[in-house]
Amino acid sequence: MPSCFHLAYHVTDLDQARTFYGGLLGCKEGRSTETWVDFDFFGHQISLHLGEPFKTTNTGKVGEHMVPMPHLGVVLDMPTWKKLADKLTAAKLDFVLEPTIRFQGEPGEQSTMFFRDPSGNPIEVKGFADTSGIFAS
Repeated sequence: MPSCFHLAYHVTDLDQARTFYGGLLGCKEGRSTETWVDFDFFGHQISLHLGEPFKTTNTGKVGEHMVPMPHLGVVLDMPTWKKLADKLTAAKLDFVLEPTIRFQGEPGEQSTMFFRDPSGNPIEVKGFADTSGIFAS
């Protein structure tokens, strides 16, 4: 089995989380109780628990943009990233950083987008046409 991460964090409303993660992002729901719900977040397990979301500040510099720190994220292949970017754009999601390409023509060229879930948790989704560039320096 390939490694996958598990991340548990707080959300303020499980129904909103189900609509966002399950409906909009297309993540399959797993086990749940009245206080938490698991999702298959693009092959990784996230557990969303009722509570106060972690504090973030816009202190991460991405190109010319300041993005929320800390944030969670996932790296996707380019066709999957493009499909998700198109879906989120069509849904008129309020992006922190709209879908864009960075490091164009350089090692590690990638597409990226930042947005927040309904509880304010920041998420970055990256796309790579060439996954050998994921750890490029």
